[in-house]
Amino acid sequence: MLEAAQRVSAADRLWAAQRDREPIAPLTESLPDIDVVDAYEIQLINIRRQLAGGARVYGHKVGLSSLVMQRMMGVDEPDYGHLLDTMVLSEDTPIEAGAYCYPRIEVEIGYVLGASLPGEGCTEADVLAATEYIVPSIELIDSRITDWRIGLADTIADNASSAGVLLGAARVSPRDLDPADIEAVLYSVGTSGGTSDGTSDGTSGGTEIARGNTNAVLGDPTTAVAWLARKVASFGVKLEAGHVILPGSCTRAVDARPGDTFRAEFAGLGSVTARFE
Repeated sequence: MLEAAQRVSAADRLWAAQRDREPIAPLTESLPDIDVVDAYEIQLINIRRQLAGGARVYGHKVGLSSLVMQRMMGVDEPDYGHLLDTMVLSEDTPIEAGAYCYPRIEVEIGYVLGASLPGEGCTEADVLAATEYIVPSIELIDSRITDWRIGLADTIADNASSAGVLLGAARVSPRDLDPADIEAVLYSVGTSGGTSDGTSDGTSGGTEIARGNTNAVLGDPTTAVAWLARKVASFGVKLEAGHVILPGSCTRAVDARPGDTFRAEFAGLGSVTARFE
């Protein structure tokens, strides 16, 4: 456990790293006593700083939602971060890759809440009842830690490596499409050459670079959203009507470079495109 002053100092370092695009050494190296509670408190220091500057909470994201990632980090549950309105990206506007330290994208569906979720005791049924619709999405992740050399406390303190969220146009009720079984394919379209490890798909107009199913997210991404509602309640946070919730990626993360264009296609849910310059 850290002293309060150490938490503030760590938050200041992460704040400067994001502002100046100059990543820092892992907090877990300089602060060997840091734990998960410290990390969430460090995250909240910088979230409150942004809210005081006029940003608004747009939603939340779940990280480490696959068993593979949890085993790699040596944990038995996911983590979470905040999505702010300053992080919202558009299909119509190229994303400046140079504005980030190590930008990567992840493919996932998004839950848009039509009603607020209960905290303690929130169930999958509560999530489905409160979800107005699900949407295709690409999450932009980034690390303010040098070379992505992150431990669990590093990524939590760094707002779960959050950087941006981009939603596609489709809106589908979870009553009409099972969120737990949606195939997703990520294509590289007009890439600068940094992601050429896939195979060409002439019918889709791109090179397939990743493929997955939403059931890779804890078996059902709705489970991740219910976990999140219960988890944030312990920090006095509530998932509210209008919030966008990203439950975790169903594919591997892919590096994004200037000139890259990516399109994620979701069976029954449409697509979403991210362009980088």
